[in-house]
This record gives sequence, structure tokens and C-alpha cells, in this order.
Amino acid sequence: MSTANDSAGARLILNIYIGLFCLYLFLPLAVMSAAAFNAYDYPSVTQWRGFTLQWFVALAHDGRLIQGLINSVMVALGVIVVSIPCGLAGALILTRLGQRSGTVLYSVLVSPVLTPGIILGISSLIFWREFGVPGGLFVAVMAQSSFIASYAMLLFLARLQRQDRTLEEAALDLGASHMLVFRRITLPFLAPTAFTAAVVAFLQSFENYNTTVFAIGGEWTLVTEIASRLRFGLSPVINVVGVIFVALTLVAATTYVLLSSRKKKAH
Repeated sequence: MSTANDSAGARLILNIYIGLFCLYLFLPLAVMSAAAFNAYDYPSVTQWRGFTLQWFVALAHDGRLIQGLINSVMVALGVIVVSIPCGLAGALILTRLGQRSGTVLYSVLVSPVLTPGIILGISSLIFWREFGVPGGLFVAVMAQSSFIASYAMLLFLARLQRQDRTLEEAALDLGASHMLVFRRITLPFLAPTAFTAAVVAFLQSFENYNTTVFAIGGEWTLVTEIASRLRFGLSPVINVVGVIFVALTLVAATTYVLLSSRKKKAH
């Protein structure tokens, strides 16, 4: 009897903890979403003035935020183009080296992840200025890629550790070139990880602020523009941006779950 009571009590405590955690996690999002529909020029839910969509219209006419969104997408795509090949190259080199040599190189290649974003942004700006390239979208791409490539490398490393190297060795013994082996065997094996790494790189780049704000010069991204506006107070338009991204995240997550469940049922 005591064991059953202890189990029920532990389950109750766990459910209360999960409920409080979900409340802590989602309550700010709910308040932000509600404030985006409030007919009040300050993002508040305690002073409700009525339901409105005027802030969505205001966002559509906000040129700087729209341009910041375009710049964010451009930078994120550029980061994917740079970081995925660099991460893949680093992972291939580490898997081909011995354990002693790979340990030192691994520490060097992973170190950008541990470096503060401010340092990466400032150092990238100084470096590219030596070549006559001022701060801008290009420097922001290179600054972000310096650490996002390490994330991509770690993903590729995890995948390559599960690869059967005998397939490559057999292909080489049969006369295939190294490029052909890479294109026909290694690359298809890494394709799912490359897609995952691209998604991670896009998200890491899109939400990055610390590195971007020092490297982007006179340009701006969506994140840096929102941060600069917050210095002068909150705006319901910023809440609308948050609502849109929350909605897109829910749609993407739901689509992924549905597609995954269909694949499992098909198998």
C-alpha cells in the first residue's frame, strides 16, 4: 500500500512540475501573441482595447523590418553555402587522421563554438577590413560561418562514425577513383545529415545577434533591427513578428511529425 501511495505521490509531483514548466515556457508566448491583436499602441494584455489586425498591416508597410528579413535570409543562405562544405571537409579530415593527430585538430576546429560571439564578430570585421572589405552582409556571413561550420562538422562526424568503410575500400579495389567513391558512396550516405546541418545552420544564422551586430556594419538583419528598436520601447509590430514565427514553427513541427508518422506506418 505504501509503495502504491509513494508511486502516486511521485507521479503527482512530476505532473505538477511538468505543468509548471510548460506554463513557464508557453505563457510568455501566449501573452506576446495576445498583445499582437490588441488595439493599443503599446504591447499589453492588461489594458485591452479590442481585437485588431492593424499591427499586421503596419508590419507589411514597415520597410526596414521587411528588408531586415530579406537580409537575414540572404545571410543564412550564404552561411549554409560556406559552413556545410567547411564542416564536411573538417569531418572527413578528422575521420581519416589517427586518434593522436585528430585530437589536436579537433580541439582547434571546435574552438569557435566556445569563443564568444562578440570576439568572432569584431575579429572578422578587422580581418576583412585588411583586404578592403567593409562590414556588411558578406562579413556577417563569414563571421557566422566561422562557428556554425563547427556545428555542421560535429553533425557530419557523428554520421561518419557509423559509416561502413569497407564499402569505400571495396570500390577503390575495383578501380574507382576517390572522387567517384565520394560522389557515389560517401555523399549519398551523408545526404540526410547535410540536410539537417543546413537547417541547423539556417536557424543558427537567422537568430544570431552577438556576432552579426559587430560584423554587419551599416546593414541590418531582422534580429539586429528588432534589438535596436527595443532601446526606444516596445512596439506591437515586434509582437506580430513573434506571432508569425511561432505560427511558422508550429506548422513546420506539425508537418514534420505527420510525415515521420506516415513513414513509420509505411515501413
